[in-house]
Amino acid sequence: MDYKDYENLINKLLEQKSKTNDEKEKEAIDNEVKRMMMFAGENLTAWDRVYIARHKDRPKAYDYIKKLFPDFIELHGDRYFGDDNAIVTGLATFHDMPVTIIAQAKGKTTEENIIRNFGMANPEGYRKAIRIAKQAEKFNRPIITFVDTSGAYPGKGAEERGQAEAIAECLFEFSTLKTVVICVVIGEGGSGGALALSIGDKIIMLENAIYSILSPEGFASILWKDETRAKEASERMKLTSFDLKNLGIVDEIIKEPLGGAQYDFEDLIKRLDRSIYNSISELEKVRMNTLINRRYEKYRKIGAYE
Repeated sequence: MDYKDYENLINKLLEQKSKTNDEKEKEAIDNEVKRMMMFAGENLTAWDRVYIARHKDRPKAYDYIKKLFPDFIELHGDRYFGDDNAIVTGLATFHDMPVTIIAQAKGKTTEENIIRNFGMANPEGYRKAIRIAKQAEKFNRPIITFVDTSGAYPGKGAEERGQAEAIAECLFEFSTLKTVVICVVIGEGGSGGALALSIGDKIIMLENAIYSILSPEGFASILWKDETRAKEASERMKLTSFDLKNLGIVDEIIKEPLGGAQYDFEDLIKRLDRSIYNSISELEKVRMNTLINRRYEKYRKIGAYE
């Protein structure tokens, strides 16, 4: 069974628990739920992690921003075309240190997702990210990016306004930014849309997040002309945090609660807070020229095999 099947069974058990007044039955249901969650959590496949990364209840970028940076001030616009709600940027303090936040934002409801364009940025979103990143460089503020998108928006208007050029410019500018850049993959990390905000000195990835060249459905439709083989594709793509850590692409994995980040968000935030703080503290000790050279070498090696 897939994790989704276990989740459906668990939800049915919890529904059954809510309808009974028998304490022994409630206890038995709780024990069975714990057993099923333990078993499912210890036997996750790549496709299971895709499901968890996309889960409707999974915390979104704004949830992380509110917890980690309660004094966050949002900044808008790319100064060329307009504002893009799929990318949130702004200023905050982190352990009394001024930082810049750039995040790909999904919504929690259908209405919010329409406003956020389901986390798929237009060119103005990437140009906004560049503008705010250059501002951070000017004032020597560390940058923290949150990656969570299925990919850049592929619409006609986005292409007319230079989607590919905007992403390429992001890659170019972030590769030489003279400030510390920490990237955190919190959900889906899909295609060039995710890569645009993933050029940094350290990539931190949540345990059940995914990071790949495109979605498993897209991979299957291109390779086999059959998107129903997405489950098989996900196994081949090496898109899990553990696959990417073994390949040297991801630097650190943050362990999640059983079932995903939504089951104990407070505990996850504590681990992520500690990881980001330690990363910034360590990287700020490195000379800037060395930092940029390391960043270049890090991405130069990605995809290269000896």
